[in-house]
Amino acid sequence: MSELLSAHSIKPVLNQCNNSAHIYIGYSGGVDSHVLLHLCASITSFKDRITAVYVHHGLQVEAESWAGHCKKTAENLGVDFILLRVNAVASQGESPEEAARNARYAALKSLIGVNDVLLVAQHRDDQLETVLLQLFRGSGLRGLSAMPGRMSFGRGLMLRPLLNVSKSDIDDYARAHALNWVEDPSNLSHDYDRNFLRNAVLPLLKQRWPACDKTVARSARHCADAQVLIADHAEELFLRIFNIADKTLCISRLKSYNARQQSIVIRQWLQALNLKMPSLAFVEQLQSGILSSREDGGPELSSQGYCVRRYRDKLYCLKQAAPETVQDRPWPSGQASIKVSEHQTLSCVSSSPGICLEQWRKAIIAVKARSGGEKIRLPGRKGHHALKNLFQEAAIPPWERDAIPLVYLDNRLAAVGDLWISADFYSEKAQGCINLSLRREDETKV
Repeated sequence: MSELLSAHSIKPVLNQCNNSAHIYIGYSGGVDSHVLLHLCASITSFKDRITAVYVHHGLQVEAESWAGHCKKTAENLGVDFILLRVNAVASQGESPEEAARNARYAALKSLIGVNDVLLVAQHRDDQLETVLLQLFRGSGLRGLSAMPGRMSFGRGLMLRPLLNVSKSDIDDYARAHALNWVEDPSNLSHDYDRNFLRNAVLPLLKQRWPACDKTVARSARHCADAQVLIADHAEELFLRIFNIADKTLCISRLKSYNARQQSIVIRQWLQALNLKMPSLAFVEQLQSGILSSREDGGPELSSQGYCVRRYRDKLYCLKQAAPETVQDRPWPSGQASIKVSEHQTLSCVSSSPGICLEQWRKAIIAVKARSGGEKIRLPGRKGHHALKNLFQEAAIPPWERDAIPLVYLDNRLAAVGDLWISADFYSEKAQGCINLSLRREDETKV
C-alpha cells in the first residue's frame, strides 16, 4: 500500500470539518467512496458525527442490493446511514449523466444544514477526466478549473479530501484493507463520454505520460487561480451596469465596454441568474444582434430554456414560456381575489387612497384582457390617456403588457392591473377604499 494515502494524510483536509455540525459522506458503494468512508471512520474525533449517504437513482436493477450493501458496511464501520431515493430520469435537453448528477446533488443539498459538510470521493484521475471533457467542449477558464477541493454546497460546505490522491493509491488502500465494494456495470459502457475517456483514452495517455494526472491537475489549479482574478474584475464591471430590481443590464453602459469586456460581463450576468454558460456563438450573436437592435424590443435570442431581448436601454433575460393570457371573467361579489391567468392572481386589499369601497360593492365587476384602443382618465391629470402611451411612459416592456388585466366596474374601465386607477373611481378617503394587488406565481424573468 502506498504511504501517500492514510488517515494521517487526509486529516489536514478533514480538519476543515472541526467546527461542522455534521459530516455527511456521499457513499455509492464503489471503491472510491468506500475508501473515503473507511478512512474517515478510522479517525476517532470525526466518527461520531459521520453519516454515510447512499443516493438511489432507480436506474439499475442492482441498486436495491447496493443500498443494502452500503447500509451493512456503514453499520460495520459504526457510522450512521441514510438512503435517499431520487428520480433521475433525464428531461428534455439533459444527458443521462447530467440528470443523475442533478438529482443526486439536489437530494444531498436537502440534507446539508448550516455548518454541515458533505465529503465526496472524487480523486486526481477524476480531475483529469473533468479537465479533458471541458477542453473537448471548448470551455473557458471556469470549466478548465475543473473541480475545486472546497466549495459552498446547500447551506453548508462540500469537501473533496481525495482530490490530490491518485486512483492507484485508492485501489492499493482498498486491497490492503480487504475492502468489499460494488462494481457498477454501466461504468464499462462507452456510451458515456466519461467512461470512454476512463476506459479507452486515459490508459493510452498514461502509457506515454505516466504523470499526466498530476500535471493536468496542476494546470487546472493554474486556471482556477487565473479565473479568480478574472471573476473579481468581471464582478466589478458587472455591478456597474446591473439593475438589481429587475435583473437587467444597462445597454448604454455595456456598450461602453470593449467586446472582450462585454463577453465577460454577459457571462457573469447569466451566471448570476444561475443559468448555464452560453456558447461563444450565443454571446457573439447577442453582441452583434441584440445590442445593436432598435430600442423598442427588437429581436430575441434563445438558448437553453431562456431568451435575451432588449427594451429601451435594458437587456432582459426571460424564461421561454407561452405568453400569459388574461381570461375574461366576472369577479364574483364578495370574493377578495380572482385568478386572472394561469400564473397571476388579482386581489383587493384595504387601502387609502384607492377605489371607493362603496362603488366596488355595488358594481358588477369584470376582468378583461386588452383588446386595443383602451383609454383611462387618471387622477391629477387632464384628459384621457391611451393605455399604449401609459405603458410606454412607465417603460413597461411590450411582452409584459398583454398580461396585465383590466378591471371594469359596470362596464367602465376602473383599473389597469395594480398600476393605475381611473379618476372616475378614485377616492382619497381615510377609510373605505381598496386597492388592487397583482401577484405573479411564476415570473417570466429568470
